[in-house]
Amino acid sequence: MTTEHPQATAVDQKKVRKAALAGLIGTTLELYDFVIYGTASALVFSHLFFPNISPAAALLASFSTFAVGFLFRPLGGIFFSHFGDRLGRKWILVTTLLLMGGATLVIGLLPTFEQVGVLAPLLLCLCRAAQGFGAGAEQSGGATLLTESAAPGTRGKLASLIMVGAAAGTALGALVWIGAQALAPDDMMTWGWRLVFLSSIFVTIAALVIRRKLDESPVFEEIKQARTEPPAPLREVAKFGKANVLRVILMNFGVSTQSYTIQVFMASYLITVVGTDPKFIPQVLLIGSLCGGVAAVGFGMLSDKIGRRRVVSIITGALVLFPAPAFMLLTTGSPIAILLVIIVGFMLACQGVVGVHMSYFPEIFGSRYRYAGVTLGREFSSIIGGGIAPMVCAGLLAVFSNSWIPVAIYMSLVMAVSFIATRLSPETLNRDLTDPEDARRLGSGPAPAAAAELADPALADARHAK
Repeated sequence: MTTEHPQATAVDQKKVRKAALAGLIGTTLELYDFVIYGTASALVFSHLFFPNISPAAALLASFSTFAVGFLFRPLGGIFFSHFGDRLGRKWILVTTLLLMGGATLVIGLLPTFEQVGVLAPLLLCLCRAAQGFGAGAEQSGGATLLTESAAPGTRGKLASLIMVGAAAGTALGALVWIGAQALAPDDMMTWGWRLVFLSSIFVTIAALVIRRKLDESPVFEEIKQARTEPPAPLREVAKFGKANVLRVILMNFGVSTQSYTIQVFMASYLITVVGTDPKFIPQVLLIGSLCGGVAAVGFGMLSDKIGRRRVVSIITGALVLFPAPAFMLLTTGSPIAILLVIIVGFMLACQGVVGVHMSYFPEIFGSRYRYAGVTLGREFSSIIGGGIAPMVCAGLLAVFSNSWIPVAIYMSLVMAVSFIATRLSPETLNRDLTDPEDARRLGSGPAPAAAAELADPALADARHAK
């Protein structure tokens, strides 16, 4: 018979459920935008916006516009996280939602190269930049809000719901592309792809309605009441949090690279090199995303039991070995082999390990600049990782005559960086999130402040009853 965690009753479960739903649907929109854009980059953008260059160059140019969004993510992260640590998590998440959804909607209305010439790819880059600026604080904000709203002992499970939203967004994006590919080829290239982007308005409206009813994080409210001077999160993180920002950058570097390689680059590789039917790609992404969402929650729950560092270490260690066998299976062209690779990739790199990061990264930072620290670490790693990964992989293919070996080496090396960074990071399980200091101690148990609360539930009840 199991007993309830001593702190679980001290947390308002209704607010936790609202925070979980708000975080989930926001990430659904972010990943929906990402998947429809990434799939369009592989399938149609090279023809619509870069038609007068070679196919390889057009694909590189198309992935370059994809990378533009990542260049603007840290800028959006710096801007929005500053206000998120000063004013609260809720309204920042509403603002980023509108910016992402609006930019995606506009992409569906853009003229093509045939209509306005070089202005078309420039407008596409501008919209992609706006998407990135809004997305820069989205997942970090949702992860911070959920982690701060949940009771110790449940943070890993609840924060991992962010990646269930990611799975839902990926699945929705894949379903919409499956529908678009059912059209006649000429119809899809003229107006079908536009409907894919215009459909984001429905996800945006649903997310907006839910987020407007969201309650602020109880940890943030407690910190806000205890303040004696205006917060300066960016100055604080620059002065005290540089080491942990660097730690998060390195921990997320390889994960981001492999995640976006699997979700974006592998689609173009399968179509252009292996010769896979393009209509098969969204179907595989749909199945992979659903499996990834289940894995994210499972790994999040496991991290509540055995620790964040241990679970992330196991997954990143496996992902160091994953690329070579993955490409060997992909090159067979077997639908079963392709499906197996995508499912494993989603379960480990795309959503599984990131599901644990959703609680691990907020727990690493102290309360003074948690939102800013998580955002800066994740978004700068995304530039050097996932943002350029499809472009780097496409370039390696072009240079090495479509050989997958350099791509696999690249994926393994960057993941080795994340594995080593994780092994050198502190365990944060159940640490006190009102502690202003960053997690620094290497070990396998909860941080000292949280350990004291676990030993004496009255301490936790007194803090949460404020």
